[in-house]
Amino acid sequence: TQALSGMLGVALILAVTAMGGPTANAAHLPTVGLGTADSFAVLAGSGITNTGPSVINGDIGSYPTTSITGFPPGTVNGTDHGGDADTQGAKSDLVTAYNDAAGRTPVTTVPTELGGTTLTHGVYSSAAGTFGITGALTLDAEGDSSAVFIFQMASTLTTATASSVVLIGGGQSCNVFWQVGSSATLGGSTSFRGNILALTSITLVTSATVDGRVLARNGAVTLDTNTITTATCAAAPTATPAPTVAPTATPAPTATPAATPTPTPTATPTASPAATATPAATATVTPAPTVAPTTAPTAAASPVAKLPSTSTGDLSIPLALLVVLLAGIGLFMLRSPGRRA
Repeated sequence: TQALSGMLGVALILAVTAMGGPTANAAHLPTVGLGTADSFAVLAGSGITNTGPSVINGDIGSYPTTSITGFPPGTVNGTDHGGDADTQGAKSDLVTAYNDAAGRTPVTTVPTELGGTTLTHGVYSSAAGTFGITGALTLDAEGDSSAVFIFQMASTLTTATASSVVLIGGGQSCNVFWQVGSSATLGGSTSFRGNILALTSITLVTSATVDGRVLARNGAVTLDTNTITTATCAAAPTATPAPTVAPTATPAPTATPAATPTPTPTATPTASPAATATPAATATVTPAPTVAPTTAPTAAASPVAKLPSTSTGDLSIPLALLVVLLAGIGLFMLRSPGRRA
């Protein structure tokens, strides 16, 4: 019993430890809402400067410093809001989003260098307060298109030349957030994924590309022949209900008309002549013959009066026999030896 209890305890500890990992913690991690800043590809606090034929696919704006230069030669496939009310509202929503990302927990602390590693969705913090990427950082959504990745750093974010952030497993750039405590610098030809929310400034060196957003709260944004495309999350696929197959109506069986019977002619009965009753023969009653009574001899000592006959016939013969029988019995009793004594 003690051994079993110990094994259960170890299993429980392992389960709790596993649940504390980034994958379990991020199982229901919500995204960071950007509000009205969502439509901006580039947003700054103290101006935007561009060199070269940069392409911005999304809106741009700067406030309170409204200076935006370098377009053209740069191209904005969106709206240049300058410092209008839309920009001011977006700056306010950027502050909210920045604070949201900075306050997310639980946090997994990882080394400063992210290049050459693969991370699953979750909240990550730098041990030294800064993050650097040399080479490729792989973010694995593990088949969950809504997986969220949040990187918190107290200071800077830098990438080496030709570095990259790669999303696999269905991950989307719109759900990757880089909360930078000071400034971010992307090296030349870097291929970057996600939304940079920097407290101060953001600089993109020549030919660096961003699939996401470049949002600086207080400082400037500096560009040089870059391509920045606002990342939009694809809607989760809607399950298509299986078409309902209408049942095929089974035709009712056609009633087979009953055969009309051919009438059989009814034979007209021929009247038979009534049988002539034969008169019953009259029974002839033959009277029973009268038997003449036979006079039986009677004992001289015991004359018996003759009984009258019944109405059913002459009983003279049976009575005579009875008298003879009684007389015999009396003689027998008189002659028996016992009577002599």
